[in-house]
Amino acid sequence: MSAVSVDDVVAARPAVETIARRTPVLSSRTLSERTGGVVALKAENLQRTGSFKIRGVASKLAALGDGCTAGVVAASAGNHAQSLAAAARARGVVCEVFVPVDAPLSKVEAARGQGAIVHMGGDSVDACLELAKERAREGGLAFVHPFDDPVIVAGQGSLGLELLEDVPDLAKVIVPVGGGGLCSGIAIAVKAAKPDVEVVGVQVSACAPYPESLRRGEPVPATSVLTIADGIAVKRPGNLTLALLAEHADGVVVVDEDQTAEAMVVLMERCKLVVEGAGAVGVAALLGGQVRPAPEGTTVAVLSGGNVDPGLLAAVARRHETESGRRVVLLTRVPDRPGNLARLLVEVANTGANIVDVSHVREGLDLHVRETAIELVLETRGKEHADGVVTALTTAGYETRVIR
Repeated sequence: MSAVSVDDVVAARPAVETIARRTPVLSSRTLSERTGGVVALKAENLQRTGSFKIRGVASKLAALGDGCTAGVVAASAGNHAQSLAAAARARGVVCEVFVPVDAPLSKVEAARGQGAIVHMGGDSVDACLELAKERAREGGLAFVHPFDDPVIVAGQGSLGLELLEDVPDLAKVIVPVGGGGLCSGIAIAVKAAKPDVEVVGVQVSACAPYPESLRRGEPVPATSVLTIADGIAVKRPGNLTLALLAEHADGVVVVDEDQTAEAMVVLMERCKLVVEGAGAVGVAALLGGQVRPAPEGTTVAVLSGGNVDPGLLAAVARRHETESGRRVVLLTRVPDRPGNLARLLVEVANTGANIVDVSHVREGLDLHVRETAIELVLETRGKEHADGVVTALTTAGYETRVIR
């Protein structure tokens, strides 16, 4: 018998609804056209605190009742910390969290902003879990696991109940997998009502312990947690969640870093949604072909969170512009005499490209003593326009090459 039932999910829902928002399900013509099926997005990136985690902690704190009077403590890469802090503040209890030393600063500061006492330590969430458990024992605090807890799983499953109500022709659900609490909770809720609905988990290749763990039937730790999808960078599956996914889900697929980055850009550019890497892996699986949309009915990709560092988002967007030809970096050379840079820039302006940056490069290249290299960062209308800029400069007598 499953350690978490649909009755547990239903029972957790009132506590979840006291704090969490009911997030929208948004249709996506872009994704539907590109994947050949009807695709919708469960925008949990718009959830309070920016991720689905608020559901599980709301369920847990309600279950703890007076057991959390002395305070709560947890380990997290960021999203669980923010959500627990918000739920604890709503109940008027102290919250302490342990986060890895390389956790995104934006998430760390957001947790502090919610009132959490943040301890930096450990090289992974797993290491922080041990620190948090020790702190719970020493300080009499209630330990709140980010995923491997039946009450947490039941709270996350409330998202599945919403999908059943909001998507009458629900046929498939694609869910990011870190610890596995969200995916297992959704699968329990959805399959109790509609057993034929597929629930597929997605991990990122840089930290994907679930496929091998499911194959062996026991947790197999990942060797790395360094990934753009830091919100699902959980090194070791939980004993509870591994068993639940094996029983209720229809498998776990893997996407790579580049596919995840591309999905983030598509969601931002086409769907006007800011989604973190962890939240975008379901869309990455659809665009990459690891998961096909259902032939009939609606396929829903769960966007599990939107807490992305602005610097990372900008880097991902710039990379996409470069790959699509809308941003190009050129290297050319001119005689190192007054007026020659101005003449080069006039040639560039005549092509209609926008100059973002200009740099002199005098070291590391085979240059004549009276020459200087010029690095140009340009915005163009696309690859064809970028190729035209190179052709125009070459025709004008500038030896030009694209460096990225």
